[in-house]
Amino acid sequence: MASEAAEEANVPAAVAAEAPTTGTEKQPHKLERKWTFWFDNQSKPKQGAAWGSSLRKVYTFDTVEEFWCLYDQIFKPSKLLGNADIHLFKAGIEPKWEDPECANGGKWSVTSNRKPNLENMWLKSLMALIGEQFDEADEICGVVASVRQRQDKLALWTKTATNEAAQMGIGRKWKEIIDINDKIAYSFHDDSRRERLAKSRYNV
Repeated sequence: MASEAAEEANVPAAVAAEAPTTGTEKQPHKLERKWTFWFDNQSKPKQGAAWGSSLRKVYTFDTVEEFWCLYDQIFKPSKLLGNADIHLFKAGIEPKWEDPECANGGKWSVTSNRKPNLENMWLKSLMALIGEQFDEADEICGVVASVRQRQDKLALWTKTATNEAAQMGIGRKWKEIIDINDKIAYSFHDDSRRERLAKSRYNV
């Protein structure tokens, strides 16, 4: 899977085929939980294919060293061609509305017209997640970077959309982490299922 996703991401397959190594014999720094990188190449959709059919699970890790190796070699938005999504989700949660952990959730979203901005916000978000910087960490499912030709998007998925207090806390903290002044909006997955441009339920 890793090599297949790497190929779709225009990354040498050998990079993803081998487990990340740090080149030292030091004890690895364990994370509090396991995380999984996913890749979705939407630039070559197959006719009649169901949504999410191109989603690929790439690698699950639980150390700081593995994270940096994966990030540096594969999971930078700047390494991807247009129309691709990269995801970091808690291990065991698929980045789909249908996943039980996501089904009643929603997402905070921010857009960017500049690739360096997306890459900066993406890295800050990844570090905040694996570093457990959110008080409402149990409410978070993962984060998605959507690389597009015209406008990129970053979305932070959470578990219980109707828990306004938790979502507002997460939204404020995320806005502080990615260091933006513009308002960000939260939408329910249920609304997104019904209409393409789902209205925002919360704003910070």
